[in-house]
Amino acid sequence: MRDILPALSGWYAARAPFGLATVVAVSRSAPRDPGAAMAVGPGDEVVGSVSGGCVEGAVFELAQEVVASGQARLETFGYSDADAFAVGLTCGGEITLLVRPVTPESDPSFGAVAESVAAGSPVTVATVTDGPAPRGATLAVWPDRVAGTLGTRGLDVAVTADARGELALGATGLRHYGPHGERREDAVTVFLHSFAPPPRMLVFGAIDYAAAVARIGDFLGYRVTVCDARPVFATPKRFPEGVEVVVDWPHRYLRGTGTDDRTVICVLTHDPKFDVPLLEEALRRPAAYIGAMGSRRTHDDRMRRLTEAGLTQGERSRLRSPVGLDLGARTPEEVAVSVAAEIVALRWGGSGAPLTATAGAIHPTESP
Repeated sequence: MRDILPALSGWYAARAPFGLATVVAVSRSAPRDPGAAMAVGPGDEVVGSVSGGCVEGAVFELAQEVVASGQARLETFGYSDADAFAVGLTCGGEITLLVRPVTPESDPSFGAVAESVAAGSPVTVATVTDGPAPRGATLAVWPDRVAGTLGTRGLDVAVTADARGELALGATGLRHYGPHGERREDAVTVFLHSFAPPPRMLVFGAIDYAAAVARIGDFLGYRVTVCDARPVFATPKRFPEGVEVVVDWPHRYLRGTGTDDRTVICVLTHDPKFDVPLLEEALRRPAAYIGAMGSRRTHDDRMRRLTEAGLTQGERSRLRSPVGLDLGARTPEEVAVSVAAEIVALRWGGSGAPLTATAGAIHPTESP
């Protein structure tokens, strides 16, 4: 959704109706996660994807129909051994889509939501998918305000509370309520789509490898910062556009920087006077991934120094060192791919093994 918002914002500003299809539920080996979106706008222009190509043709027609009728639709696409292509997905999974028309009249808060997402400000959009409430009705929830309604005040109040909780976690998924927000009922199904700020990638050490890691981190959707104490190396022209470059001692910069459970920290300084104080700080704070570059000899020396600095076994065990998966990488770009592969594998619980050597579903049934 984040990727296609510029196009949607343009259509919305021009008051051109468009059909928006959003994945609201998946099962088994589904190709996309909840929140993936596709839209059909003026002139039959298409942006986004909900299945990687399996059912886009059918969704295109659905989007046209909901724009013409003004009525939202809930549709499920799955797999059938007898007639796979007729049902849609050939990967063995199942996706449920909410397809709804969007206009300034039907969704007055869409423009404000798009502005918040573009600015990196947190917002959750709650949309009714099923039950005795207006299907497609939306409620936009920010940390300090709301806009829109799902049909009843009780439902709005209950969903607002849950949406703020999901927003704090950056979580997206379905919730169930009674018609007036009753917690122990499941008559109304609501899709909570959280737009949290992009996760951060902090890269320490302004070397050639850092430029490659920063580039692939930006490609993966991270907000990337490169930090080095040496101003001759920490210059913006050495890094991709949009990457923040900071001149500071790494441990001092990290000490003054917020991290959370989505933050990725890559230590590429390869110098004990930089990386040991930095890792002392990093391993004692929230982060999804902490990796450090170096040989196995460097790793052993680093772990000895961290032990002497008082870090516990549990703290030291969080360190991914030497950094990256074993791909036989040589160039900075290849090393960056191995680092990115390890980050993705750790995020989703992947083994890092070739898919030809594994069995079972390729995609996890749900996010960890």
